Amino acid sequence: MEFPEALSIATAAAEPGARASAWVMILFALGMLATYVGVAVDSFHKTVAALTGAVVLVPLALALGVLPNYDATYEILSHDLNIFGVIIGTGILVDVTGRSGLFHFLSILMVKATGGRASALYFAICTLTFLFVAVLTIVPAMLILSSLVLVICRKLDYPPKPFLLSVAIVANSGAVVTFASGLPNIMIGTQAGIPYVHFLMVSAPYALISSLIALAVLRFAFRQSLPWTQSESQKANLEQRVGHFDAWALVEDRRVLIRSAVILVLTVIGFALAQPLGIGMDFVAIAGGTAALLFAGKTIEDSIAKVNWTIILFFLGLFLIIGCVKATGALNWLAEQVVHLSGGNAGLLVGLLTVFSAVASAIVDNIPVAATLIPVVTQIGDGGVAAEPLWWATILGCNLGGNGTPIGSISCVIALYTLKKEVHETVSWGEFIRIGGAIMVLQIGGAIAYLLALNAMGWIPSLP
Repeated sequence: MEFPEALSIATAAAEPGARASAWVMILFALGMLATYVGVAVDSFHKTVAALTGAVVLVPLALALGVLPNYDATYEILSHDLNIFGVIIGTGILVDVTGRSGLFHFLSILMVKATGGRASALYFAICTLTFLFVAVLTIVPAMLILSSLVLVICRKLDYPPKPFLLSVAIVANSGAVVTFASGLPNIMIGTQAGIPYVHFLMVSAPYALISSLIALAVLRFAFRQSLPWTQSESQKANLEQRVGHFDAWALVEDRRVLIRSAVILVLTVIGFALAQPLGIGMDFVAIAGGTAALLFAGKTIEDSIAKVNWTIILFFLGLFLIIGCVKATGALNWLAEQVVHLSGGNAGLLVGLLTVFSAVASAIVDNIPVAATLIPVVTQIGDGGVAAEPLWWATILGCNLGGNGTPIGSISCVIALYTLKKEVHETVSWGEFIRIGGAIMVLQIGGAIAYLLALNAMGWIPSLP
């Protein structure tokens, strides 16, 4: 039995730039919204939510003719294969490097350099967080730093909450530094074709500014929680205790540690040179992971298993959902409304996108928000508005918006889970929002002013 309306939808959807009926757009938009609700609910795993949404919307898209045939799903995923490559390659590289003891070695050196003093150690850990996230991406860096903070606090009798919450919030600033620092960067940078060097030119300076904003607020918020001023006898006692720390304790083979460090540095350099060399970030990441397995890996099967396959499956489902919604023309319509609301004013568009991406990321998660806004910004750019400032507004908003709530970013989730599991201490939503929410508001306000200033001076580089 044939359905004339469905056939007409199929014909319209198959035409370039065509738009499905309003009720179809609303139906698929509601399906995407329901998926995001599932992502935000703690009792429902985000990967299951994304896969469930894809399993429902793909057959519906085929039945209503939104997608011409099943092969269109492969076309949707083909645009995002490079993201999967980056995740797999960096996951292997970080696991092998972590097993070499390199990160523990660097951290103990930092503790020894500060003498264990609370104020110096606090700012050193936050600085290390910024650097680790910039190089390693947010998830592996947070896992490593959370463990190290617990060890350091137990040995020195410091309360872990100020350190863990500060690490989580500063991590979101570190995630803005480079192309590969955070998943939203990888997603947006790949789709927009933003060179690695552009991140160092545009977002890295504000990443540093935003971290200083965070540290100023955190220092005030935890002014009573840590012994910021310590007597000479206390300092001497700390130095004696720190003197027993062994930086080489987790290093089984120094040659493996050196090889791991070299491979990690070469991979970071490869990210920076990928576009001039005409190769993809995914190739660099896979090459770095392969080199780590070849020259430094001992437990190859285990290292490959440590790749975050959960997030890959999450992306798989999410990209299919976004692709189906995009095929209805709903995202194109949304882009038109945003431009209409702003009157085509670039400054107002920057403000709208930065605030929206930040607030949405704080409520849901920055990954689905980035995935949703990518086609929207693309459509706005195709309409004649300069897209470059809008891409940076989305990048800064998605990353820094994670500071707004306890579930806004993976760094906050990891820190609060570690605090609850290992220290049996919880942080209420109200307490977190008073600190993180205030930081987010200041950082997002600063991001808008920063981008508008760069745009006015012509300092935002055009995309190649």
